[in-house]
Amino acid sequence: MPGGEFDWIARLLRPLTRGAPEALDLLDDAAVIPSRPGFDLVVTKDALVAGVHFLPDDPLDLVARKLLRVNLSDLAAKGAEPYGYFLSTAWPTGTTWADRERFARGLAEDGEIFGLTLLGGDTTSTPGPLTLTATILGWVPQGRAVLRRGARPGDRLAVSGPIGDGWLGLKAARGEIDSPVLADRYRLPTPRTDLKGVLRDHARAAADISDGLLADAGHLATASGCRVEIDLGRLPVSAAAAEWLGRQPDTISALTGLATGGDDYEIVCALSPDADLPAGFVVVGGFVEGQGVSVTFKGAPVPLDRLGWTHG
Repeated sequence: MPGGEFDWIARLLRPLTRGAPEALDLLDDAAVIPSRPGFDLVVTKDALVAGVHFLPDDPLDLVARKLLRVNLSDLAAKGAEPYGYFLSTAWPTGTTWADRERFARGLAEDGEIFGLTLLGGDTTSTPGPLTLTATILGWVPQGRAVLRRGARPGDRLAVSGPIGDGWLGLKAARGEIDSPVLADRYRLPTPRTDLKGVLRDHARAAADISDGLLADAGHLATASGCRVEIDLGRLPVSAAAAEWLGRQPDTISALTGLATGGDDYEIVCALSPDADLPAGFVVVGGFVEGQGVSVTFKGAPVPLDRLGWTHG
């Protein structure tokens, strides 16, 4: 492989800094980030591991873009504007220069789309699976970050788009169902960075839907000291998910799968009962006094053995 670690940094990663002086040309072991008066710095970090968060044979440019996008989704939920990121890569033995080039192309593509600058990081090798970590930074007007806490009894629970495409997309990527559209949505989610202003203006609490709607709505309820009630019959679904749903013999079980599967990267939020519903959002439940998560379908309670993805 040409030059090893330092060639990888100089030839493939340094262009991703887009000339930002705070990245110090990736010649140092740190970045120096200037303050931005009137703004708070939001920092989030997510990791992807081959065989856990993506399929081992997924194209590496798409893996790179997914790495950035799952982190951008966290920024979106806070109402933050993307700024830059730190990257850590642990490459399996046998990784080729062409593999790294393809990965860097994916980073470059989404760096341009979302205005992200590479600020630094680390690279190493591993005898295990490909392991990737990104720490992404964003700016939000001072004191206006949308947190998980803030929901109140009486607030509505709303989501920004279809639920369940990520879960079904994994099935499609594995060849368990036939839907290239859903497979693409799993491999390349769309973070709702377009909603940052809407959330700052309307949401009392918010999270991105990564662990599953029920789990992430439960995170809002726990942080806010409330109970959240969710009606499976209100879930918005895409045309592809609706087509799959129509073929399932057990509607409740199928809807539960959509609501617990995760990887949707839409936004779930708390809205006051008298606020206008932002365009594109759908109300799927509400917050009440108490604790925990309760789920119904056509007025009947739905027993659950899990709310979504749990991290070991």
